[in-house]
Amino acid sequence: MDLIALQGWLDNASFAVLFATMLLYWCGVAFPKASLLPSLGTAGMAVGNLTIAALLIARWIEAGYFPMSNLYESLFALSWGITAMHLVAERMSRSRLVGAVTAPIAMAITAFAALSLPDHMQGAEPLVPALKSNWLMMHVSVMLISYAALLVGSLLAIAFLIVTRGQAVELKGSSVGTGGFRNLKVQRANQPQAVPASADAAGELTLGGGGTAVIEKPAVLTRQTVQLSPQRLTLADTLDNISYRMIGLGFPLITIGIIAGAVWANEAWGSYWSWDPKETWALITWLVFAAYLHARITKGWQGRRPAILAATGFAVVWVCYLGVNILGKGLHSYGWFF
Repeated sequence: MDLIALQGWLDNASFAVLFATMLLYWCGVAFPKASLLPSLGTAGMAVGNLTIAALLIARWIEAGYFPMSNLYESLFALSWGITAMHLVAERMSRSRLVGAVTAPIAMAITAFAALSLPDHMQGAEPLVPALKSNWLMMHVSVMLISYAALLVGSLLAIAFLIVTRGQAVELKGSSVGTGGFRNLKVQRANQPQAVPASADAAGELTLGGGGTAVIEKPAVLTRQTVQLSPQRLTLADTLDNISYRMIGLGFPLITIGIIAGAVWANEAWGSYWSWDPKETWALITWLVFAAYLHARITKGWQGRRPAILAATGFAVVWVCYLGVNILGKGLHSYGWFF
């Protein structure tokens, strides 16, 4: 079997394995008593990771350069990064819900690359002069791994919002603790607390004509507290903690990647920064997650507010990685679709 045929087999195998893995995780969530399903899902994710790695290595041998120079290659590299970050996050959390939210996106990326991209975008082509540099491996690989870590962290933040039903959750304890129950409670906001009407001790109101009227004291409205089940509380705590750790891993990586890209740009085009659409959105992505970490570390934000910020970052990462490359004109574009 030649390398081209092997690549065609490996990309379809990657999709099939990740699709089966997604079903295993979803069935594990639907049937929590089936303890074997999450273990099979973990094995499937590891097999998918190895299959994608074999595809990229075969591509490297065939093309003779680091396989991250076009959309097809970078999509599989991103999927490899997501499966790797999933294995890290799952080991830290030991929750089957991690795979239920990460396996679909890894499967969707491989499906898009293997089944949707036209043949001319899947084939390996000679590198343009600007890409013939050792910075290709340094810059692109670090950026893709950072995207993978940020996407996994953002997905877990979205899962946190779903588990807590979008309620305001008060977390007691350190953001970087070991996880577990930390006295979480959910409160329904915007419910006014009424102040009882003033009256004398006997509850009587003196009228102008000398008579008295007995009034009933209105019931005092208290802020309603909605308690989640202990299992849901523990899961929410774990998701918040692991999401924070994944974003904390991805942020320094994207910082290094942006700096490496600036150095490479100066070497290739004579300018560290040219406000190319890709560069602009990379900066926006960096600012969004910098705000997330700043809010958690210095402002003490926990729970719903940073999760909403991370969910916003999920969309921003996709615009930065894929949107400007496909729909925009610039130095990093894969093609103009209009």
